[in-house]
Formats: sequence, structure tokens, C-alpha cells
Amino acid sequence: MRIGITFGRDQDRTAIEAVRAEEAGFDLVASGEHMFFHGPVANGLIQLAAAAGATSRIRLLSALTIAPLYQPAVLTKLVTTLDQVSGGRFDLGIGVGGEYPPEFEASGVNVKQRGSRTDETLELMRKLWSGDEVSFDGRYVQVPGLRLQPGPVQPGGPPIWLGGRKEAAIRRAARYASVWMPYMYSPEQLQRSLQQVREAASEYGRSPSAVAGAVYLWGAVDNDGSQSRQWAIDYVSKAYQQDFTPLADKYLVHGSPQQVTDRIGQYLDAGAETVIFAPVGDEALRSQIVDTFAEAVVPHLPR
Repeated sequence: MRIGITFGRDQDRTAIEAVRAEEAGFDLVASGEHMFFHGPVANGLIQLAAAAGATSRIRLLSALTIAPLYQPAVLTKLVTTLDQVSGGRFDLGIGVGGEYPPEFEASGVNVKQRGSRTDETLELMRKLWSGDEVSFDGRYVQVPGLRLQPGPVQPGGPPIWLGGRKEAAIRRAARYASVWMPYMYSPEQLQRSLQQVREAASEYGRSPSAVAGAVYLWGAVDNDGSQSRQWAIDYVSKAYQQDFTPLADKYLVHGSPQQVTDRIGQYLDAGAETVIFAPVGDEALRSQIVDTFAEAVVPHLPR
């Protein structure tokens, strides 16, 4: 199992947190993004570029880049450059967004087109990452016989991570993903959806084993398990503007180190080969949770 960790909200601590994650032995550091949301958020690609310059070994994951908010060719250039400057350590997580429509309005994008825009972006990326000259006549972008130079360090481009809940997301992941990574999923949901993605992958002529399983988990850990549960509920409820009390035991990871270890083990049994842990809390609390997770949980997980 690979273990990743997300950044906190303080963007000026990006380099510090990336180095800390690398030194603590995490396999990945991850940044999500929104253009606008209920609180402060970074641009994931720029944040990961800062992390790339501060580290040398840890992999960098965008979890997730909201693809339909970008012009497809521009996004392809941005992520290819990030793959270059990181020495091929970048993984591209793609999401369609939509949970906060005002950011689509502010970006001049019809939220109802988010799925089709994402599909077109993924198709163009695959063509441009081939190294060939590309002529592309899409609904949202036209490329008049151009070659992307320089291309990505990783052959075929950075690994693509996808997630979601609907049938369209399953089909998208089956066609393009190296990793299926949903969030706000129980172990049972992860197992079922991963099976669906792999079955659909075979319809596209891909081996089912070409799609690995992962999960993104908001959570907290403390020797006082009930306290960590409340930390997780309070933070995630504020972030998503809804009461997560009735959802906490299904979707959030919390409890004592042993309880968190056991819960992550359930996701492992369900098919997760990678876990991205998103610790709750602002600077001081988050730092405490990260330390406890790194010292009392990670050593007991299969690596």
C-alpha cells in the first residue's frame, strides 16, 4: 500500500509541508483545488510545482484538478511542464467538479458541459502525449497539426487518476484511468465501483489490471478517539457546508491509532492500493494529526 497526504490550507507552508512529508516517508503529497469555494483553496498545479522544487523523491498528485475549468490545450501544457520540472514525479488526478456552480460561472464555463469538456480534454491529452503531430477538431478546442514540445518525461504522460459516482465516471475511468480514486466512499462502495471500472475497461480493450484502486479519506487520529471524531466532523462540515455527523462513521476516518489502522485495512481489503489521507484542522491541529498518523498508524500498514 502507498500512503499519501494532502497539504493544509496555508499555502505559504507548501514547501515546508512537502519536505516534511518526504522526510516522514510518505509516498505521495497531494493538492486539490477549486477556483472558488467555501474557504481558502489553492491552485493545485502551482502548489505542486512549488512542492516539486522543494523535494526530490516523493510523488506529486493533483487530487483533483477540475479539468472543465481549463482550456484543454492549456491544461495539457501546464501538466506536461509540471511533469518536466518534477523529473517525472507527477500524477494527474482529474475531476469534473460541479458541487460549487458559482466557480463555473466565474470561469465562463457551463456547468452542464463539465462531463463532455473533461472527456475532450482527456482525449486531447492522450493524443498530444503520444509525441506525434496532432490535428484535433473538437467541440471545445481545435489543434491545427501541432506537436507538444517538450513532451512529458513519463512515456505516454503522467498517470491519470479518476473518480466519481455516476455511470459516466465509471466509463471515463475505464477508458482513461491508471487509478480509480473515489472519495466519500465506504469500503463496500470502493470494492463494488472498482469492479465496475475494471469490467468496463475490458470493453475498451484494456486489461482490468491496468486500473489500480485508491481512495481519498478525510480524517483525524488521536489517542482520544471520540475527540478525533469530533475534529473530523467539525472541519468537514464547515468545508462542505453541511452537517457530517450522520455520515462520519461511513465516510470519514477517525478514532485511535488502532481504529484508524483497522479502518484503512478495510479499504485495503476492498482493493485500495493507495490511500490519500486528508488530515483535518488548521495549522496546529493538523500538524498534531499528521505526526500521530505518521508515527502511530503508517508503520502498521503494509507497505
